[in-house]
Amino acid sequence: MMKKWLIGFLVLALIAGIVLLLVRVIGPQNTRHRAQNQQSVRPAAMTPTQTRPVHLYFSDKDSQFLMAENRVLKSRQDPEFFARSIIEALIKGPQQGLARTLPAATVIRAIFVTQDGICFVDLTSAVTDNHPGGIQSELLSIYSIVNSLVLNVPQIKAVKLLINGTEAMSLAGHIDLQIPLKANMLLIR
Repeated sequence: MMKKWLIGFLVLALIAGIVLLLVRVIGPQNTRHRAQNQQSVRPAAMTPTQTRPVHLYFSDKDSQFLMAENRVLKSRQDPEFFARSIIEALIKGPQQGLARTLPAATVIRAIFVTQDGICFVDLTSAVTDNHPGGIQSELLSIYSIVNSLVLNVPQIKAVKLLINGTEAMSLAGHIDLQIPLKANMLLIR
């Protein structure tokens, strides 16, 4: 009788030891994994929003060059949020006597920044459907976006424009959009 009790006690102790060992080994990893998941799923609204000064590039009155208009926009740590704020401000248009570079009906579908600094900006077809046309106007529209993003968001090195989620040959028939574009300082006055 004593032997059965001792064997039962040893089996119970062994099971308790295994459970304790599993809790110690698996528990911290599970807790660490859960904490990482909670951080990565953290809602965007919880990220602190600040304001930052920016230079938005709009067309001059003669539609020959881009000129900077100083603004203060909402910003967060993630470059996509700040890039979206910049493009939204460009769509709303200038406030200080410069000319619009993007049609007011344009809507941002998505913005994504890759690890190597390429910012994909996906706009609705309103940007092409309502564009006034002409090579200079197209050039200013494209580099209004590119210069405003590259020169204000440190994580962005170049911009790739998409229309309705697909690669577009051009915005209005003249400028090749098949490669990511870097800032063009020669257009700024």
